[in-house]
Amino acid sequence: MAMARHLLERYRGLSPEQRLDFLLMLAEKFGPDHARLERAIAAYQTGPDPRTALALHNAAEPRRQELFRRLNRAPGGTEKLVRMREDVIRELPKNPSLSAVDIDFVHLFSSWFNPGFLVLKRIDWSTPADLLEKIIRYEAVHAIKSWTDLRRRLEPGDRRCFAFFHPTLADEPLVFVEVALTSEAPSSIGPLLAEARPGRIARATTAVFYSISNCQPGLRGVSLGNFLVKQVVEELLRELPNLKTFVTLSPVPRFAGWLRRERESKSLHVFSAVERSALRALDQPGWPGHPQTSRALQPILTHAIAQYLLVARDPSGKPVDPVAKFHLGNGARLERVNWMGDPSPKGLSEGAGYMVNYLYDLSRIERNHELFANKGEVVASPAVKRLLGPTRESSPKA
Repeated sequence: MAMARHLLERYRGLSPEQRLDFLLMLAEKFGPDHARLERAIAAYQTGPDPRTALALHNAAEPRRQELFRRLNRAPGGTEKLVRMREDVIRELPKNPSLSAVDIDFVHLFSSWFNPGFLVLKRIDWSTPADLLEKIIRYEAVHAIKSWTDLRRRLEPGDRRCFAFFHPTLADEPLVFVEVALTSEAPSSIGPLLAEARPGRIARATTAVFYSISNCQPGLRGVSLGNFLVKQVVEELLRELPNLKTFVTLSPVPRFAGWLRRERESKSLHVFSAVERSALRALDQPGWPGHPQTSRALQPILTHAIAQYLLVARDPSGKPVDPVAKFHLGNGARLERVNWMGDPSPKGLSEGAGYMVNYLYDLSRIERNHELFANKGEVVASPAVKRLLGPTRESSPKA
């Protein structure tokens, strides 16, 4: 433990260049022992049984993983290793050889941050100020502008906020979700964040998940948010059994980028030449404020976002949009797309103003998850499917 603590302290004291040298050393010199691995392979081929299979498994494990386990024994070791992985993620684009180190971190963190070890806590206005400051800082979807803004999201009776914590990072939220209690599924974010709004929950039948923020960059790729949503649903039902509908109001963060690439493409599978010409209006500042322009663009963009959500795929065959992948993989249904759901500068620059409702139908979550996981099917409401209209050519790729 003393050696582990000393090594981690030395690492944090290194310059960025020295840290990179250390990480590259882990990549180059702390992989599997190849001579041992070859012997284990030969033994398994000669006599494939549980004993030789276990020996092969142990020999194939990179020595980095055992090093990380030993470093984790130091006081505060888990948090320091999460910060070390942040360094790996930052350096990875310029140093692809670090991918092996990154894979090892994800493998270990997936076990260490297993949902069975996580603690769900409600965040409210009585939560200690230092933790509330972190909520303000970590909010990644709809920026919290002030303490007054935070209070509007936490204190009223129509609001809830829950976060996952890990015992070794007791004062650091891992992921948190903000919830609004309403009488119907909202189509825009403005009323939910407005300064003046009714705070009645007696008639609330709908829980709206309008912001999910991951707080620890070093845990990227470790599933946390999907378990959070499901546990929050259970918690809300215990407190408010009258709730009938669980739905999100989600951004579409990569739609504008995809839209721009499709506009520049010569393919006609999304836009005709006439539509591509009409879309030049998107380049005009303040276009949503011009009613005639907005009316002309709405049907074209609505067909495009249906293509983006229902048809477009990344190289792995999954939907392009990361928020869609998260909720569909979680068993939700793509329920509704909302024109001008977020007309803020960020909403326009990332999602062309659109927001999406994903419905968590508790009786169909498992079925929807299986369809998405096993067949890649995007489960969507009939209303969303109708937006797709007639297809034009082959399915668009990312």
